[in-house]
Amino acid sequence: MKRTISILVEKDSGGLVRIISLLTRRRFRIESITMAACERKCYERIIIVVLNQSDGGDAADQLAKQLRKLINIIQVQDITYLPLVQRELFLIKLHVNLVERAEISTLAQVFRFKIIDITDSTLILEVTADSGKITALRKILEKFKILQLVRTGEIALIRESLVNTGSLKEDSNFKINSSKNYLQEIKDVFNKD
Repeated sequence: MKRTISILVEKDSGGLVRIISLLTRRRFRIESITMAACERKCYERIIIVVLNQSDGGDAADQLAKQLRKLINIIQVQDITYLPLVQRELFLIKLHVNLVERAEISTLAQVFRFKIIDITDSTLILEVTADSGKITALRKILEKFKILQLVRTGEIALIRESLVNTGSLKEDSNFKINSSKNYLQEIKDVFNKD
């Protein structure tokens, strides 16, 4: 099961290594880890998305308890089931022709991404969205020739409004409809936000 953990930690050169060591010892697979400065001056916030490899139902609770015992850890919170604002950054370089470039421009309106570099034969796209939209867009872009891509880890903040917005989650059953109306169908799905 996928869990999202938010950790507030004092700035320390070995802090991240201690956290990763604990996760691997407890048999959690790290899906993404993001560490950056936060609202407090001498602290950093770490957002970890892990997959629990064990059968224990309370493994995430045990993980949170173990993380709290590490030095320089100020706060640990399992935010998996809280209303969140979640985002990732995705950069992708595509080899395209003129027809494909027009199709990608239409996709840019639907997915609200930016074309940040353009040449006669390539495009670089910048996408900032939740992981569901990024996964859906990546599956759509697989029909083009992908030259390079990079995807950041997930960052998240708890929504104070407590509004829980549903989004398309990673789903191995997600299929691309190749009919002529597939762009309209995609618009219908993603304009519900």
